[in-house]
Amino acid sequence: MPGWVERFNNDRKHAKGWHSPAHKTKNPCVKNRKRCEGRREVMGGFLDSYLLLCVCLTLVFCCSPSLCSVSSSPPSSCKLRRKFHLNGMHKPGDVVLGGLFEVHYTSVFPEWTFTSEPQQPSCKGFDTLGFRHAMTMAFAIDEINKNSNLLPNLTLGYSLYDNCGALIIGFSGALSLASGQVDQFLLQDNCLGTPPVLGIVGDHYSTFSIAISNVLGLYKIPTVSYFATCSCLSDRQRFPSFFRTIPSDAFQILKHFGWTWVGLLVSDDDYGLHVAQSLQSDLAQSGGGCLAYLEVLPWDSDPSELKRIVYLIKTSTARVVIVFAHEIHMIQLMEEVVRQNVTGLQWIASEAWTSAAVLQTPRFMPYLSGTLGIAIRRGEIPGLRAFLLQIRPDLHHNNSYGNSMVRQFWEYTFQCRFAPPPAGWIEVGGKSCTGDEDIGNVETEFLDLSNLRPEYNVYKAVYALVYALDNILQCEPGRGPFSEHSCATLKTLEPWQLLHYLQKVNFTTPFGDQVSFDENGDASPIYDIMNWLWLPDGRIKVQNVGEVKKSVFKGEELTLDEDKIFWNFESKEPPRSVCSESCPPGTRMARKKGEPECCFDCIPCSEGKISNSTDSMKCTSCPEDFWSSPQRDYCVPKKTEFLSYHEPLGICLTTTSLLGTFICAVVLGIFIYHRSTPMVRANNSELSFLLLVSLKLCFLCSLLFIGRPRLWTCQLRHAAFGISFVLCVSCILVKTMVVLAVFKASKPGGGASLKWFGAVQQRGTVLALTCIQAVICTAWLVSASTAPHKNTEYHNDKIVYECVVGSTIGFAVLLGYIGFLAILSFLLAFLARNLPDNFNEAKFITFSMLIFCAVWVAFVPAYVNSPGKYADAVEVFAILASSFGLLVALFGPKCYIILLRPEKNTKKAIMGREKRKS
Repeated sequence: MPGWVERFNNDRKHAKGWHSPAHKTKNPCVKNRKRCEGRREVMGGFLDSYLLLCVCLTLVFCCSPSLCSVSSSPPSSCKLRRKFHLNGMHKPGDVVLGGLFEVHYTSVFPEWTFTSEPQQPSCKGFDTLGFRHAMTMAFAIDEINKNSNLLPNLTLGYSLYDNCGALIIGFSGALSLASGQVDQFLLQDNCLGTPPVLGIVGDHYSTFSIAISNVLGLYKIPTVSYFATCSCLSDRQRFPSFFRTIPSDAFQILKHFGWTWVGLLVSDDDYGLHVAQSLQSDLAQSGGGCLAYLEVLPWDSDPSELKRIVYLIKTSTARVVIVFAHEIHMIQLMEEVVRQNVTGLQWIASEAWTSAAVLQTPRFMPYLSGTLGIAIRRGEIPGLRAFLLQIRPDLHHNNSYGNSMVRQFWEYTFQCRFAPPPAGWIEVGGKSCTGDEDIGNVETEFLDLSNLRPEYNVYKAVYALVYALDNILQCEPGRGPFSEHSCATLKTLEPWQLLHYLQKVNFTTPFGDQVSFDENGDASPIYDIMNWLWLPDGRIKVQNVGEVKKSVFKGEELTLDEDKIFWNFESKEPPRSVCSESCPPGTRMARKKGEPECCFDCIPCSEGKISNSTDSMKCTSCPEDFWSSPQRDYCVPKKTEFLSYHEPLGICLTTTSLLGTFICAVVLGIFIYHRSTPMVRANNSELSFLLLVSLKLCFLCSLLFIGRPRLWTCQLRHAAFGISFVLCVSCILVKTMVVLAVFKASKPGGGASLKWFGAVQQRGTVLALTCIQAVICTAWLVSASTAPHKNTEYHNDKIVYECVVGSTIGFAVLLGYIGFLAILSFLLAFLARNLPDNFNEAKFITFSMLIFCAVWVAFVPAYVNSPGKYADAVEVFAILASSFGLLVALFGPKCYIILLRPEKNTKKAIMGREKRKS
């Protein structure tokens, strides 16, 4: 026997469904995640091709293909070469619908010797619920035949087959439905006429549906599945005639509870591998999560492999485990979970085991209690119970092998055998079936209709096909959808014509659910969210806690009653299952090298940048006039900085300025009051008055440097400062020149010098020198005017309001001119320092100019190195210091004599001193 045939037979003994020989060996995919990802990309197509190849080879080796072909002798005849011997149930009709159901859940295949015709495989393990699925289709067709509004004057029949939990048998049943199996369903001798079936309800499994639809899709035979959920079946290119009344697998639960770090376990078949691809794709597109691990559950109960997988689950940080697998996988997995005592997990169930009673045992419930799963939409089917109670073997041709389902159900339910009984049955005390047993008196889940889920989908699938057929028959000639606006007729009806109408079906069930198909053949998503609850009295309850429904406006919408959900944790709260906690506002996510995208560090935003949402990928910069808050979660206006009247430094400078102004006013008042005294009149009182006024202006101009900079204050501050100081220094320069001229005039032959320094010349000199500064200021403001400026270079979190000088050259010329006059005054005063006391004001001028020059020489480096408001403060300080220096040095001694030593403020005293000196 070839090796692959031997492996194929061995696999059949272990699997509920068909699987490839490679699945029996340890899967290297689960040990190497990167290799696994590459394997999954090609696994779907590989499995499909492998399935079809093995089915075709099996058909050849078994010598029993069910193919409708033209024989070689009479070209016009059409007959079947062989028949598959399948469990089935049939009812004739004008139009026949086919069905594929799992009435038995496993099969036993005979050994192949290839020396004689092999025996047919035998079905084992009767599935009461699978039989109820088939009877639901029979009920729906019986109900439709009684409905005068649907298919009037037309009798609907059915042909139902048992796939026995094996792909090869299910595939054989599909071929039998497509080509005809029972005599009354054969085509005409010339192979024309209505096909044996116009549409098929089934199959149960995604893997079976993939293989069957790959073949039947070539002939556009509509197939409407009631339980296949693999998202791969939505591919219209591969499966053009496939529809389903169950939504494809999707999970809104993860997103709802914020579970972004989950483990995924899948069965080793097309269904599991396609689910893995689909879930990974959905997670990647939504950015809502990633997989901590992805493991493939073996079909054979390999203890070492299961031990490795469960240990991985136990040590992983993911607290949520999603399982897309069959009941047999879960039983094997949970046995190992119990052995390793893995608790504290939240299990998420696929529809395949959400309602599996075999897992709801006291042994497993300490671990599976609290499980959340998706389940097919529960529905109500009025009249189904009465129909099931009417089942009798004699009503279904129990003598025919082709109508064997009811006989097998009867024997399984009543534990009896129909005549002739198997050898030894009577001897061991077995009962004989009469067919008169009352099924209503038997406690069986067959009659428990409180949780109709797959049955409800079967019911909708039948009605979808019937509504499509009814729309065909209501077509008006000349207004049809086919070529030349023709309509299909019952005698010439082709499956692809029914396919056209099936795509447009839209009806509402008695339960209130709307049934229609999208462009991919998928029904509108609507399914229930179930929660496993272990009650204190030991009973187990699977309760409905929500639903997922798709609406036109809101898309898929999850509704959950979280108060009803039982959580199998001490906190009685949903678990946290994240690789990294969410990054709060004020931080950004930074991927960890070599880790999935759900694993990241939270990096605080740098200064000036913020993130105002959770799990932000980047920090955004604040606008120019804003800065980040201390928490870096929002932008706040930057603090503005300028030399304000309200801060201590501004208050001190303002007070000092006003004090200097007040002192100048007082001194001016004193001089005006004593203007006739010799001390005031001794050295040109007019220049003294003008000097006091200029000093007052110097004190007042410092106020322009305090407060928020504005255009007019910026333009006026330096001009006022420059002109005021030039006026002041000019007066001092002229006074110094007058002192020298008077001293020279006192010498013999020096009287002519005084005529050049009369009152008019003094005023003219002061005016001329001041006008030069005015011209400099005007030229500066016209060419490069000073203006307010927001400076953000000094401090990132502050805006420094300042007046830019506009032209550094203009500012330098202004200061240079003041400095030139000050130095000239200092030199002249220094030369006159030894003149007689009564004429000698030069000493005070020298001292005042020394102070003035020292202040402004120190000002330059201090100003250059002071940022922002401190530059203005330095300039104000220089103005005030130099002004006070001039005021005190020039007018302090005179005020002392005028106020405190009035006896010296007489002409006699001044002349007396002169005489004593001479």
